[in-house]
Amino acid sequence: MTEKHHTAHHQTHAHEKKHEGEWEPKIIGFLCNWCSYAGADLCGVSRYQYPTNIRPVRVMCSTRISPHLVLDIFKAGADGILLGGCHIGDCHYISGNYYTEKRVNLMKKLLKESGIAPERLRLEWVSASEGEKFSKVVTEFTETVKALGPNKVKKDERLMSRVAAADMASETFRLKALVGKELNLVGKGNVYDNKLDPEEIEKIITEATSDEFERSLILELSRTKARSVKELGEIMEVPTDKVLRHIVLLRQNSLIAMEHPEGFTPTYKTIEIGGEQ
Repeated sequence: MTEKHHTAHHQTHAHEKKHEGEWEPKIIGFLCNWCSYAGADLCGVSRYQYPTNIRPVRVMCSTRISPHLVLDIFKAGADGILLGGCHIGDCHYISGNYYTEKRVNLMKKLLKESGIAPERLRLEWVSASEGEKFSKVVTEFTETVKALGPNKVKKDERLMSRVAAADMASETFRLKALVGKELNLVGKGNVYDNKLDPEEIEKIITEATSDEFERSLILELSRTKARSVKELGEIMEVPTDKVLRHIVLLRQNSLIAMEHPEGFTPTYKTIEIGGEQ
């Protein structure tokens, strides 16, 4: 932010007082250089008040923020993430914010699968002239995150495993391809010039997200300990027949291996790339 913004920002909040020991959320704000970051600058120099919980990060376009990055930041313990971009139709890079909108939809699905409230992630379009709107958005979002309470990922081993699995799932080729092509499939159509129904492709992405998350969770849970299908099903709260189908596919892709069974119960261990099983 500019020197004026920082000066005004500190002056605006100089009289804010926090009760000793009171929890305050840590919020990361990724702001588009051309619109939202400029809107934040205007907010500061105009002396609009807003909570100091947000840590702004300037990016050239909102679409530079990937699902992997968002999930990685939540895994690190952030309480909330705000994405700010240009209004639809005003993107400096023409269609960047359209893709951002599709990616955020995937991010929220993965957050829900992992056990982190999707409300901890917010997308807003804020132009360079909307300093007051920026103030209102940050204030509202901070209150939302406060109501949700601290992100407990670092204190909850089960939650950490699920967020790590969601992070892994976000990097799978299947999900990247679906989200990357969604806009064209709905707007322009496939290679046969057939446009897909938005509800149908939404259903496909939802099912694919669930499948990729569950497979990633199997790999995450079996990374340090070989586990049986029954054990995985109980931990994941997923039917054992579905877990077995996932394992068959993972074995076909050389991502998991069967350990020597003790008795009649086979167990499975994740294959570490470049290392031993």
